[in-house]
Amino acid sequence: MGYQRLAYIIRWSSPRVLDRIRPLRSNFSSPREASFLSSSAYSTSQRVRLRSLKSSQPPRQRLSLYIITIMGWSTHASGTLDPPEVRNWRIHLVALVASCSALAMGYDTAVIGGTMALDSFRRDFDLAGKSQSHRDTVQGNIVSTFQAGCFFGALLTFPLAEKWGRRKTVMLAALVFLIGGTLMTAAHGKLEMIIAGRAVAGLGIGASSLVVPVYIAETAPPSIRGRLVGIFEIASQGGGMLGFWINYATDQTINVESQAQWIIPLALQLVPGVGLFFGMWWCPESPRWLARGDDFEGAERILCTLRGLDRDHDYVRREMGEIRQQVEERSTMRMSKKQQFKKLFQKGTRNRMGIGMALMFLQSFTGVNIITYYAPRIFETLGVSGTSLRLFSTGFYGIAKTLGMICFTFYVVEKVGRRKGLIWGAALGCIPMWYIGGYVMRADPAGAAAAGVVNRDAWGYLAMVCVYVNGFIICATWQGITWTYCSEIFPLDIRMLCVAITTADTWLGSFIIARSTPYMISDLGYGAYFFFSAILVCMGIWAFIFVPETKGITLEEMDALFMKPMHKAVWAQLRGKELVPERSDSVSDEKKYIESEQFERKE
Repeated sequence: MGYQRLAYIIRWSSPRVLDRIRPLRSNFSSPREASFLSSSAYSTSQRVRLRSLKSSQPPRQRLSLYIITIMGWSTHASGTLDPPEVRNWRIHLVALVASCSALAMGYDTAVIGGTMALDSFRRDFDLAGKSQSHRDTVQGNIVSTFQAGCFFGALLTFPLAEKWGRRKTVMLAALVFLIGGTLMTAAHGKLEMIIAGRAVAGLGIGASSLVVPVYIAETAPPSIRGRLVGIFEIASQGGGMLGFWINYATDQTINVESQAQWIIPLALQLVPGVGLFFGMWWCPESPRWLARGDDFEGAERILCTLRGLDRDHDYVRREMGEIRQQVEERSTMRMSKKQQFKKLFQKGTRNRMGIGMALMFLQSFTGVNIITYYAPRIFETLGVSGTSLRLFSTGFYGIAKTLGMICFTFYVVEKVGRRKGLIWGAALGCIPMWYIGGYVMRADPAGAAAAGVVNRDAWGYLAMVCVYVNGFIICATWQGITWTYCSEIFPLDIRMLCVAITTADTWLGSFIIARSTPYMISDLGYGAYFFFSAILVCMGIWAFIFVPETKGITLEEMDALFMKPMHKAVWAQLRGKELVPERSDSVSDEKKYIESEQFERKE
């Protein structure tokens, strides 16, 4: 019997079956099959402790989780000390509630392009008879003011998140977003209200995009930190998909003479904002933020709730020991603003800032954002004519992006890893963009459609497929990994400052793309696709040389990883050299170490 089939059989058995099967390992023909049932295979190969079978979980659930982990079907990172109890429903629900901010962000980002393409919107806002140049300017202003608001929202929220905490800041961001959404919905033909509403909503989204990934990363266990931050990205792409399809649905079902055709898509953005505000009432504060305020008792209480473990459990004591050690060594609340900014340029921090800023800025230049912001216009350049058909094609682009983000969350981020995901994403994502540029250069489908010639052949359909493939690949890699990476790599004492800068950086890149894309499409044509393809190639080379792997590393261990120059750290990882010191299995040893450090400082 093969060990795969054996695992399937005992998956639904009680733990006592293990004792009956283990003596049979001598009958297996393969050493690999025999070692599968040995205790060493359980503890060493997969770094899963046998004592996890003695937890408070029901026997069937215990063994089910255990066998899935050993067989490699898990969606969490291997090589951590996380017991299965920490991957519970409660921590996932916290991430889901907080990710309502991403749902609002994705929806608001995607819905505006399709809304501006609706005939009712063009009529009510006096855009129907205007020149293409005038429409490009108006579209650029409407889209880019949102990114400008996000930029300032991310920067201005940093001191609030440090003083008030993550939870209250997210709730405030939700209120600001609701005000902006209300202004847009009540515009009634006034472009000024649309632009003002976009800017105010951007302030709220920028604030939440800064705080929520950090909040999720600070509450998540290491083995599923990437997965939980990935939920944030799934919600973002899912919101974008909803925005695309709701525009199509209103175009098909609501009469063009009615203002409701464009009001309904803009009004629906208020739903996730309301869900975020009331949902955060239930969510706890970040235990690491509480610890930095010397509220270690509150931090431990919340940590026990999130992990589903007692305070006397080895895992909770170990994690609290790591948090306490780092907080006692350095804390923003004991640093002046000048010291905080000075630390940005110190060894071990400046390289993280460089990587984080490059990742967040460059992700706007993968080509996905130009299609998201101006999807109907992009499909028009591929020869897709008619508002309804362009909106329909855009809807499938939203599906491709969402599927890519699901792939990222449940496979790429913890199984493939951050570094490999970036490299493969750039290598594969540039291919569809090269083809689209070549097709537009040779066939000029937009010019043919304008002349009334619609002759779409197999090459044209392949170009449309390439748009979807590019969206899937980039969302499965760069779109998700960048947010995850920047939420986890920075030091605890200046984490919010660093994330504020990198988050504002990504919105700066998005603003540049949103403002320039209409002119790039009109003036460069196929050259726009070649431009983004070339940037993707450069991004992949840069990631290969300078971006180290952080999968499965605790937030407190990032300091050791980033103390070396990045190219040396990457080379050491490629050679299999351990850069992060081994975690002690003895909680008492950790406590003695912390106590000795405190004693030496007193002396």
